[in-house]
Amino acid sequence: MESENQTGLAEFLPLGLSENPELQPLLFGMFLTLYLITVAGNLLIILTISSDSHLHTPMYFFLSNLSFSDICFSTTTVPKMLVNIQTQSKSISYTGCLTQICFVLVSAGLENCLLAAMAYDRYVAICHPLRFFLRYRIIMNPHLCGLLILLSLLISIMSALLHSLMVLHLSFCIDLEIPQFFCELPQVLKLACSDTLFNNILQYFMTSILGGGLFLGIIFSYMQIVSSLLKMPSIGGMYKAFSPCGSPLSVVSLSYGTGWGRILALRLLCPLGRVQLHQ
Repeated sequence: MESENQTGLAEFLPLGLSENPELQPLLFGMFLTLYLITVAGNLLIILTISSDSHLHTPMYFFLSNLSFSDICFSTTTVPKMLVNIQTQSKSISYTGCLTQICFVLVSAGLENCLLAAMAYDRYVAICHPLRFFLRYRIIMNPHLCGLLILLSLLISIMSALLHSLMVLHLSFCIDLEIPQFFCELPQVLKLACSDTLFNNILQYFMTSILGGGLFLGIIFSYMQIVSSLLKMPSIGGMYKAFSPCGSPLSVVSLSYGTGWGRILALRLLCPLGRVQLHQ
């Protein structure tokens, strides 16, 4: 297969959800609406938390940063897709694709780290007896919360840069069609003509750490919380202790649920749209 050097004027072609011209206005309106709702909703969460002094707690501090991470992820992928639909152009430059990969990985990694930080916050708050509330305030102090945010951001950036630098060493073939609406790392690696063994090893390793490892940590934290709640003598005390976990559990369920649902939908809808077009 004819290959093209990574430093050349290579352009990737994200094919989107469907190539059917009749569906493009519908997809544009649907994704524009979802994007605006996502940005407006997350901005509302951030403004509400920052303006209400009663919400200046570690849990809502992490939640506001999670909302900011969600805005970054959506802004990295959706606007470019909307521009491609509007201009009827599916191309993205090599530099633009690499930049998109980097920011997507940073946002995804930061989201996982923040969910783990929220789970740790609830673990510290509930797994110690309520009379040690002062101890919780000492442990989850503003310095530790800020440190957890910086550490999460540093880990996410280092992971994304490492993946991006590994992609820089690859050569790509002429056929650069990506069966997604944005540059997804696994799909880009499939287009490489050079050996991607180390890229795949790095991808599986970082996914296991930032994905599987943190997810297991979250599950462990909430299992410990449930175990502590079951040891409480009264139903009222159990309910009072569990009530602050409602928001974090909802966020975890929505984040992982929509993430897995989005992956499944993309895997099903992208090939379906192109099959319908060829028929």
